[in-house]
Amino acid sequence: MSWHIREAVRQIAAGGIIAYPTDTVYGLGCDPFNGTAVLRLLDLKHRNIDHGVILIASDFTQLEPLLLPLAPAVRERVSARQRGPVTWTLPCPPEIPVWLRGKHTTLAVRITGHPVAAALCNRWNGPLVSTSANIHGRRSATSALDICKTFNATLDYVLHGACGTGRASTIRDGITGKTLRHTE
Repeated sequence: MSWHIREAVRQIAAGGIIAYPTDTVYGLGCDPFNGTAVLRLLDLKHRNIDHGVILIASDFTQLEPLLLPLAPAVRERVSARQRGPVTWTLPCPPEIPVWLRGKHTTLAVRITGHPVAAALCNRWNGPLVSTSANIHGRRSATSALDICKTFNATLDYVLHGACGTGRASTIRDGITGKTLRHTE
């Protein structure tokens, strides 16, 4: 698997878009700071930039530079291991690119427990875009075969592996804890 992780990171560093398994479904990923790559990804999904994207990381420290300082209780809440995958919306500085946050003043972030996704973030040494691998509004991919059927060679690399739950993560407001999207 190590070679495949290295190849995926090489593609990301070159501005590519990859598909990879996560703790939910297959994700489409790229360098979050490469605007051209993120806009290409949004175009492949037919997704409006106003929605923003989720960033995935293996550890909260990979996300901290992208967020406004958090109260200790909030930091503890969003850093804690959750029952099932949880994406948090957290306040971010206004200079965070619109292609990441969309029309929001928050950034959607998730700490992954998936071994392949975590290894990818660790090898990349930071967070990655992690939006569900699908055409916006359609069923998310849960296998490499789904990826091939949906994106037919338009991606730069597909990292194979088993997905987690097979459905989208729960999304919660990081400050209030309120559930914004529930998936059970």
